Amino acid sequence: MSNVRVRFAPSPTGSTHIGTARTALFNWLYARRTGGVFVLRIEDTDKERNTQEALDELIDGLKWLGIDWDEGPGAEGEHGPYFQSQRNELYASYLKKLEEAGRTYEKDGAIYFKLEGERYTEFDKYVGAEVEKVKTQPVVIDDLIRGNVTRREERDFVIQRSNGDPSFHFVNVVDDIAMKITHVIRGEDHLSNTSKHVELFNAFGVEPPKFAHLPMILKNPKDGKGKMSKRDKGALIAEYKDRDFLPEAVRNFIALLGWSPKDDQEILSIEELVERFSLDDVQKGGARFDEKKMSHINFEYMKAMPVEAYANSASSALRKAGLIDDATDQDYLVSCLKVCQEKIDSFENLPGFAAYFFSDDYAINEKAEGKVFKKGDAITRIQEITPVLAALEDWTEASLEGAFNQLAESLETKPFAWFPVVRFAVSGTNSGPDFLPMLEILGKERVLERLKKTEEKYA
Repeated sequence: MSNVRVRFAPSPTGSTHIGTARTALFNWLYARRTGGVFVLRIEDTDKERNTQEALDELIDGLKWLGIDWDEGPGAEGEHGPYFQSQRNELYASYLKKLEEAGRTYEKDGAIYFKLEGERYTEFDKYVGAEVEKVKTQPVVIDDLIRGNVTRREERDFVIQRSNGDPSFHFVNVVDDIAMKITHVIRGEDHLSNTSKHVELFNAFGVEPPKFAHLPMILKNPKDGKGKMSKRDKGALIAEYKDRDFLPEAVRNFIALLGWSPKDDQEILSIEELVERFSLDDVQKGGARFDEKKMSHINFEYMKAMPVEAYANSASSALRKAGLIDDATDQDYLVSCLKVCQEKIDSFENLPGFAAYFFSDDYAINEKAEGKVFKKGDAITRIQEITPVLAALEDWTEASLEGAFNQLAESLETKPFAWFPVVRFAVSGTNSGPDFLPMLEILGKERVLERLKKTEEKYA
């Protein structure tokens, strides 16, 4: 095992954003790729905003995506506890180190970290008053994605609030030191904090970890410009769980938000992601969220599933829609899903696509209705094919094909003349699975009954 130690340090203050999941995944991939350790650390010092519900959703989301941790809640190690709210003794000891080194002072009840350098006063237009600033040495951050980034801290900053709680910057650095973190991989929005953190590492006499700041995730162009927020469609991991997306597909998509292998392959198993992931291939510019790409990747995973696994996943969506229950014939279910698997791009759309297999109460597509009955011979076609199908003793795809061909030959036309109206009569639409396999699965009795009802309705 290498000495690489990375950490994912979320705050449980709301639903898990896709960018948060991306940060977790990239840290996990880097740890697995290097043979290092992935630490889950919960930054729960914001008592007013942290909730158990958000923490549960976060943990469930990580597990759903297949992201496990070597150290963290439920996987205790020598560097725990892994909740910041339980580490106050450690923070107090590190604060004492800074106090003894003369690097702190108290102001308005808060404790500030004292920067080193020549002090001067300058009017600050944002504050609207004269403020004390410090001429510090520039901090050069050797970012593994962005190269050298130079920042300069000009003002002392709070490391313990007036209510006694330590600040984000302080606990972040103390925990990284105590947990022996070697690489900090986090979002670009944290880049502005990094010079503060480097100043603290230096004050403790500790070499800072390597930093890598991931590109922002940008909105889908049709939804506007700028960074994707929790309010944007597709931004929350829980949404994909609720919509019955496959977790491996979501994980694959998230991995491509700002990173891609050199050959631009898009469908990558977890083993391939681990084998091929490199921070060198992470882009600097923003990563555009593309809902169509997500759906495409999900569809590719769905098509590749063994039919039994497909049926297990599909059952959740069909049960939620009230189309199947424990009494549903499993062989019939699998037969239906076999012909749907190559056609439907998400399990959330499956109930609408396949409802007529499981219920006589299915939607009628008005556009399909208008198209089928536009020619005016639809009822004649039903009357022509019904007795032919009723006479069939062997209800198989081959015999059905023969029946249509025989009728077409006798009337000197093509068998496709009956396909649209029969499909509409049995399914309420003009598209769907392959036609003859669909008829075979629906069965003779159901097909004939629906042909009769359609004739009576439109005659």
